[in-house]
Parts: sequence; structure tokens; C-alpha cells
Amino acid sequence: MKPQQTQPTDTHTDTSPPPTRREAGFTLVELLVVLAILGLLIGVVAPQVIRYLGRAKVDTANYETKNIETALDLFMIDAGRYPTQQEGLGALVVNPGIPKWEGPYLKSKGVPVDPWGHPYQYRMPGTDGRDYDLYSLGPDGTGTAASSQ
Repeated sequence: MKPQQTQPTDTHTDTSPPPTRREAGFTLVELLVVLAILGLLIGVVAPQVIRYLGRAKVDTANYETKNIETALDLFMIDAGRYPTQQEGLGALVVNPGIPKWEGPYLKSKGVPVDPWGHPYQYRMPGTDGRDYDLYSLGPDGTGTAASSQ
């Protein structure tokens, strides 16, 4: 019996020629054009996104201030007065020793901080004849934006 001969198998059946230099990848000019387009897009879009994020923080601070003002009004209804300067906004969360206190008046476990990480400022009595002043120190921590009752 004659031993069987096996035919060598060629796993590479592609008979196309190897890729030329032009087909192998991108040229430097093509890459530079793509990078220039991406740079222009980032230059146009990035300022808009940053402006939007800054505006969102201001809006959040305004909503939180309104929430605290509502809590202060509920405190006033129950206690017959607003928290003193010494009691501060903490009186909305922990009873400062008032018999008619029905709090906590804020849903959070403590007094919230503004979107920039600063505590909200409470002044009692307020300026210009207001009952109180409530404001955020803002992004720079100076307190230039104010909301008062």
C-alpha cells in the first residue's frame, strides 16, 4: 500500500497584490486637516458648553435659595418669627429650643451648600427693611449676587 500524500494547503488564497503606499494609511496632510477641523469644532463648542454649565449652577443656586426661603416662611408660620442671626439656617433642620417648632423644614439632612461649595448666607434682620437676607457667595466666594425677602 502506498502512503497517502497530502497536498500542502495554502491558507492564503488572496491573490491580490500587496497594498501600495497610498492604500496603506493616511497621509500627513490628511491627518493635519482632520486635526484642524477638530480644533475648530472644539474652539466653537467648548465656550458654549462652559457658558451653559455656569448658567446651570446659577439656576441651581436660585432654586435652592427659593427652597430655603419657603422653609424660612414655614418656620415663621410655626414659630411666629424668623430664625435669629445666632440660630441661623440650622434652625430649619434642628430645633433651637422653640416649643412650636414643627420641623425639620428642609428635606436634606442639613442646610445645603451652594453649587460652588459655599454655605448660603443668612442675615437677620435684613438690609433695607427686609425681614432677612439670604444669598449665595457665588463662584468667586464674594457674595455679589443676593436674594432677599
